[in-house]
Amino acid sequence: MKKVPLLLVGILLLSSLLAGCATTASTSVKEPDTITIAWTPNNASDNQQQFRAEFDKVIADATGKKVQDKLTTDYNIAMAALDSGDAQLGYFGPFEYMTEHAKDPKIVPLVVASGPSGTLSDALYHSRLLVRKGDEGQYQSGNGYALDNLVGKKISFVSTSSTSGFNVPATAIVGYFSKQDKWKSLTKDDLMQGGNGKFFSQVIFAGSHQLSLYSLLTGKADVAAVDDIDVAGYVQLAQGTDEAPGAVYTVRQDAADPFTKLGGAQFVIIDSIPVLNTPIEANSNVLSQETLDKITQALTSNQVTNDPLIFAPQSSQYGIFTQPDRFLKVDDAWYNPLRQALGMAS
Repeated sequence: MKKVPLLLVGILLLSSLLAGCATTASTSVKEPDTITIAWTPNNASDNQQQFRAEFDKVIADATGKKVQDKLTTDYNIAMAALDSGDAQLGYFGPFEYMTEHAKDPKIVPLVVASGPSGTLSDALYHSRLLVRKGDEGQYQSGNGYALDNLVGKKISFVSTSSTSGFNVPATAIVGYFSKQDKWKSLTKDDLMQGGNGKFFSQVIFAGSHQLSLYSLLTGKADVAAVDDIDVAGYVQLAQGTDEAPGAVYTVRQDAADPFTKLGGAQFVIIDSIPVLNTPIEANSNVLSQETLDKITQALTSNQVTNDPLIFAPQSSQYGIFTQPDRFLKVDDAWYNPLRQALGMAS
């Protein structure tokens, strides 16, 4: 069960040495007058509107172009927009990025948010399996937690395209159970549907990390796959070590939608897996290298790092990124450790 996180953590420092190389892109493309940024449902909510407006302003000031947002209700819609060139920038998730790059190498990463150290050595977030407070005893094993009792449960994932909301936890589940004779042929595809004879009794794809957590807390699911970053502003640590199995979190009393009526509800982490941070990615078929360089330079500037509307205080419910992180330039090779961990060809 610990092979995936150990693999990622063990080679994260090595992978950071590969970052920062120049990204190749066409310099003779015909660019649109307006740059469109595609956002997944996680980042399309009203409480992130102020962040998006400030982010758009940074891109507009750097390029001299108009900037608009494409807000979507489905991961695949956002990804398709970047694929086709209808959107030129996107922020989807590392698995989504790697999938897009495999189809078209002109889809390239520009920057990722650093870790708290300000470097790439801890530029990661967490994919977690959560249960409601009071149910965690079903998964306790010795001084820790085990996944054996997942079989037959109702689970909420985010989307089949989601890195931390499906692909990472599904890979971990398959890796854990495929050692048992009964489940030796288990695949990720087997985890997409529930029912009689299936691994799960019911499978929900909630569409966002916020709604996956909502499904858990309202009893629609017994277990939920939810990352840490997309729900951080709605909850606070109540007990244990942050992001570690056994940690207990409480929904804030002033939490915004969809948690306005769930203040005080609690959940417990039963598994937590580190994942390389999500890139701001670009379609270099429709943006020139000059424009990409301008965007990269602007995003990695001290002005953006110190902008509280982009890198918000830790206690804020608003925005996507938090202090003391900053944007750092990366190239595609930085994601090779995650490709290896997920069994994707590099």
